[in-house]
Amino acid sequence: MWLRNYYFMLLTLFSMVLPGCSGEQQNGAVEVRWDQNTCERCRMMLSDRNFAAQVRYFPEAKSSKVVKFDDIGCAVIWLKEQKWNNDPKTEIWVTAHNNGEWIDARKATYVRKNNSPMGYNLGAQVKIEAGGLNFSEAIQHIEQVENKFNKHGTQHEHGNQHDQ
Repeated sequence: MWLRNYYFMLLTLFSMVLPGCSGEQQNGAVEVRWDQNTCERCRMMLSDRNFAAQVRYFPEAKSSKVVKFDDIGCAVIWLKEQKWNNDPKTEIWVTAHNNGEWIDARKATYVRKNNSPMGYNLGAQVKIEAGGLNFSEAIQHIEQVENKFNKHGTQHEHGNQHDQ
């Protein structure tokens, strides 16, 4: 009898410890496999380390999921189409245009930079800069670019330069 209790306790303990050992983080940006991962929206390869974005969302009763994007514009447009887009747990991460470090997209300042992968031409940075856009203003800019150049739902061409 005591052997059965011992095994039961061991199994219970093992089942409680095992999920914590999965190694999957449940917040923050994840590592990108550059030139291997593709953008969730446009399916382009993620190769420009200075304009990438990630969205971490939390499906009901499941572990968080992370999707990757080659441009903050792709992330914003994709997120807008999700039924859970206003979930406060959703995290949005962007790479800083000057060093490729991951930063919180909602706290970043966005400056106009040429040659972002999908032509939204916003570079994110931590430092506040005169003329820089906050996250809400960046969303408005992205929506304006999308409405002007992507009216029929097709994707921008790589390297397409839009006048601001």
